[in-house]
Amino acid sequence: MDGGWPERIEAALGQTPVRVTRLGGGCVADVRRLEMADGRILVAKRSPGGGLAAEGAMLAYLAGHSALPVPAVRFCADDLLIMAWLPGGGALDVSAQHHAAELVAALHGVRGPGFGFEHDTVIGGLPQPNPRTGSWIGFFREHRLLAMARAAYDAGRLPKDLTRRVEQFAGRVDRYLEEPDHPSLIHGDLWGGNVLAQDGRITGFIDPAIYWADPEIELAFGTLFGTFDRAFFDRYNEIRPIRPGFFEVRRDIYNLYPLLVHVRLFGGTYTSSVSRILQQFDK
Repeated sequence: MDGGWPERIEAALGQTPVRVTRLGGGCVADVRRLEMADGRILVAKRSPGGGLAAEGAMLAYLAGHSALPVPAVRFCADDLLIMAWLPGGGALDVSAQHHAAELVAALHGVRGPGFGFEHDTVIGGLPQPNPRTGSWIGFFREHRLLAMARAAYDAGRLPKDLTRRVEQFAGRVDRYLEEPDHPSLIHGDLWGGNVLAQDGRITGFIDPAIYWADPEIELAFGTLFGTFDRAFFDRYNEIRPIRPGFFEVRRDIYNLYPLLVHVRLFGGTYTSSVSRILQQFDK
């Protein structure tokens, strides 16, 4: 291992792995698979910029407050997170989509005291503010749309005119959204790379960005990059009926948030996607 990995792992676990394999998908952190002498297989993430303590806390919260399968945390510090390894990486076939729908629907059945969370969390390594708020629409407007648009603008990734359009739309977003019956716990970052499956079953969900929300924002994200298809939504709807107007109107509005996250992280063509959605509501 390089870059101080052996010393850091030994200090955390009291032993050095016998084999280390680099894993893909670590756009925020360096991710490795660790094979230990006692037969355990672990996953370690290192981030010199920090932020991993928040991820570990979110995984622990999901493990303690829901039945969602997540990797058990073995060590947690701001620059190092070590978790149990979960098998997976297979395709989300119809059986896996059904299983995912059952797990996500159960997660959304966990009720919270208000929108937001007990503390701020992260998404893709970016700060995600979660002040406790009584109104979902107000929370989404201020702490999702506007907060991420301003962060993207400050980083030089979101043009001034497009930032202004987001701000103008946010001012009238209550025309299109509805207050849910109650705040629900969500995973917060459900794209395909964060859903592990094997042999038609879900083995785990990783890299959460949790908070209490309208679960429709989670469902919307599940469509943005083709993570879930009709099999998922048909099964989810059997368990938790999806309100009319979601696919026609609210899905695109909610996807503005993850798109703005991607603008902040990567810029590029994601700005065009934000603009196209806003065009639908420029009336």
